[in-house]
Amino acid sequence: MFVPTQPRKADPSGRPLRPHISVVIPALNEEEPIADVVRSVARQRVDEIIVVDNGSTDGTSEQAQSAGARVVKEPRRGYGCACRAGVKAVSPETNIVVFLDGDGSDCPDLMYRLVDPIVAGTHDFVIGSRARGNCESGSMNTQQLLAGRMAGFLLGLLYGVRYTDMCPFRAIRRATLEQLGMREETYGWNLEMQMRAAQTRLRILEVPVDHRRRAGGQSKVSGTFKGTILASSRIVATFLRVARDSRAARAVPWRSAKAGR
Repeated sequence: MFVPTQPRKADPSGRPLRPHISVVIPALNEEEPIADVVRSVARQRVDEIIVVDNGSTDGTSEQAQSAGARVVKEPRRGYGCACRAGVKAVSPETNIVVFLDGDGSDCPDLMYRLVDPIVAGTHDFVIGSRARGNCESGSMNTQQLLAGRMAGFLLGLLYGVRYTDMCPFRAIRRATLEQLGMREETYGWNLEMQMRAAQTRLRILEVPVDHRRRAGGQSKVSGTFKGTILASSRIVATFLRVARDSRAARAVPWRSAKAGR
């Protein structure tokens, strides 16, 4: 169970204070890039940085902690397990949760493209789109780009919400996340969140974000043929499970997750 959100009180003038923002970074054997990732996130206006060590056999935890992150250990392997452990660990004051990867491929300096629409009250869930942003050469392979487009097409048919990517760089209102009933423990976590967000008619926005080559180590998904196959199979399984669970849900009108400016 998630700890209920406790919104910050208003200041003496009656204006609400800046929301409490927690950043969750799942990491597995990211000893090389993780410290720089944490320091880059720390330069943004965030309240806490949680690195979830998902069973690393290197110095990921030590490097993250030395850079200023709070480290949470989640020995059960699985991207979704790590994300869930991070969410459970956020401060009770947290209003907005931001997710990004620990390999240095996401750009924390673009974080407020995701956070600002939630703070403004216009959206509940904002996801970055690498397909609509600037991708450094070699940062994404063709399979990743096609998978994002295909998932977006299928979700458009099912729920009327158009996505172009399954980017891990995303922000969501904490109270909203608690209501989604996330179950996925593997690489299907991102897709499940997008599907459940569409099912529950959240106010969804997709914004372009830049993407870089990983800063060190090897990708667990695209770095090996086995990793690509395993991740793809889990994503397909997640799609089928969540779609099956929502068969009884009534259809929703077509809505587009328009790109931000």
